[in-house]
Amino acid sequence: MAKETSQVRKQIRTRLLSVGFIALFGLAFIFPTHLNKVIDGVNGTVALGIPRLPEKPFQLGLDLQGGAHLMYQADVSSIPYDDRGEAVDGVRDVIEKRVNALGVSESNVQVAKVGEDFRLNIEMPGIDDVNQAITLIGETPILEFKEENNEPPRVLTDEERVQLDAFNVEAEGNAIKALSALTDGEAFEVVANEYSQDPAGRSNGGDIGFVNKNTMYGEEVFTWAKNHNEGELSGVIDTPVGYHVLKRGGEQDGEAEVEARHILVCYLGAQSCQNPQYTKEEAQEKAKEIFETVNDANFAELAKEHSSDFSNKDNGGDLGSFSRGSMVPAFEDAVFNANVGEIVGPVETEFGYHIIYKTGEDVLKEYQLSDVFVRKMNEIDILGPQDPWKNTGLSGKQLDRAEIVTDGQTGSIQVSLKFDKEGTELFAGITERNVGKSVAIFLDGDVISAPTVQAVITGGEAVISGSFSLLEARELAQRLNTGALPVPIHLISQQSIGASLGAESLSKSLYAGIAGVLIVMLFMLLYYRLPGLLAVLSLSMYIIFTLAIFKLIHVTLTLAGIAGFILSIGMAVDANVLIFERLKEELREGKSLKAAVEEGFLRAWTSIRDGNISTLITCALLIWFGSSFVQGFAATLAIGILLSMFTAITITRFMLRYIVPWFGQYGNKLFLGYSSHEKEQ
Repeated sequence: MAKETSQVRKQIRTRLLSVGFIALFGLAFIFPTHLNKVIDGVNGTVALGIPRLPEKPFQLGLDLQGGAHLMYQADVSSIPYDDRGEAVDGVRDVIEKRVNALGVSESNVQVAKVGEDFRLNIEMPGIDDVNQAITLIGETPILEFKEENNEPPRVLTDEERVQLDAFNVEAEGNAIKALSALTDGEAFEVVANEYSQDPAGRSNGGDIGFVNKNTMYGEEVFTWAKNHNEGELSGVIDTPVGYHVLKRGGEQDGEAEVEARHILVCYLGAQSCQNPQYTKEEAQEKAKEIFETVNDANFAELAKEHSSDFSNKDNGGDLGSFSRGSMVPAFEDAVFNANVGEIVGPVETEFGYHIIYKTGEDVLKEYQLSDVFVRKMNEIDILGPQDPWKNTGLSGKQLDRAEIVTDGQTGSIQVSLKFDKEGTELFAGITERNVGKSVAIFLDGDVISAPTVQAVITGGEAVISGSFSLLEARELAQRLNTGALPVPIHLISQQSIGASLGAESLSKSLYAGIAGVLIVMLFMLLYYRLPGLLAVLSLSMYIIFTLAIFKLIHVTLTLAGIAGFILSIGMAVDANVLIFERLKEELREGKSLKAAVEEGFLRAWTSIRDGNISTLITCALLIWFGSSFVQGFAATLAIGILLSMFTAITITRFMLRYIVPWFGQYGNKLFLGYSSHEKEQ
């Protein structure tokens, strides 16, 4: 029996320690500055690569941070009654994009119906210039035409070059140190743990498994492995991404690899089909026709003549070598099941119909390697990735009108654009420079089409093609013609909230919350004594958990939200009060302390559950139907209630179970302030 009790206490202790560890991590997550200093010191000394905790502050709402509040009314008079709600929702989506372009990450755009009117309530925390926000929301659509960016990246400055070289000299020096240690007989696992910057390999003692010629570690690594024997150690191998010190393991046969060519016949509606010439039925018949005449001698010429795959038709449809996982399943099944020299087809995929010529097959050799990898710095690390598109100067400012049209050959739905005089000249220059190349059309920062220019266009008209439905094309044309807004909007009120007012509100809220929590904690200590102390500990963990979750899921805190959080603290205390009072009743009935604890929690749970569930239902209704401030209050309250049930029922219970064996059968004055003589009264 004693052994069983000891095991139970051990389990409870383990659970309490786990909860305590989570609470400490939550506290570090809430206030990460000091812990990050420790992490930086450790990484600077041992180079463990321990990640830093994010130091992003709590997200504050408009009333705490200050900012701009705008109210617009949507003019839906020209919209059919049943479509008005959807049209205003489209306005909201566009405005959200534009507000976010200002750098407002926690903006709030809501639609409210007042009688027959639709209004948009826009909150933009942190915005100082209200006029800038008004201008942005009301301007024309951000429609841009961009061409391929083939310009070479800028050259590093002398200072950047010195920085790059210094970093790489140090990296190479670390690789040489690692090699020296290995040469002196130090274990590979130890050296990898000290020097390697490959997290996956370092966690396995440097073992990166088997590599083949398609390895992500680079051709140089595979070439060395191929030309050396098991147990051999490399020198310092320089690759584009860093320096490697390798140790060769065993070898094995890997996956199969094939070489193939193909002819693709795509059709209207097929994926990535540019300038479709056939319907699906016509494409199938064309593919059958090609298959009946194709052979190994004329395959390349027929691919150049008929293939819809522009990426490889000029080289006779050559796909090079590839293994499974590189192509769509239907294509892979056909080519891997075919014999070398065999032509199969037509094979249907989502891209169209393929005629496939299998030209070769081989089994890849794989070599086991252990690797000490030291990262080097490249120019792209300083310059950043180059934008694949560059501006042409042609935008929505030069757009005269947009309308829906139908392609005369395929019957596909398109959106036609007509430019003004300036736009006509710009578009002619763009098409002249990019014949055979893609020109991307951006709407509010997103690529909506990237057609290939077939000829110079001088008439000032462009066509946006794609797999448009009639509804999608209509919505796009409407957005372009109305400034990317489905319906006009009119500003009816504006308000600027100063940051100082928000800061004062936040300060007062925090002081009130802290004072209230301390008073409640003091009451619990004085009235319930030792269980009160446990409740205080549980309440502290509850506060830590709640704030950590607020920060983790990016809850926007407002005055109403803080009020909801403080109210949830009170409800967390209320749960403990119910439990402790029930516990006292059980003791007065003559039950042992252990039995009273278990029965007290069991009987109190029903009241706690029913009360909290009813409150959660109310919170759900407020979130669904309420305004932004009401929603903030309900959201923080709901999160707090869920966590309070856990801390009151679970954490407090664990702690009581753990300390109960230290007290007598009926408790004493230290426990709840109750003694056995109270039972007799």
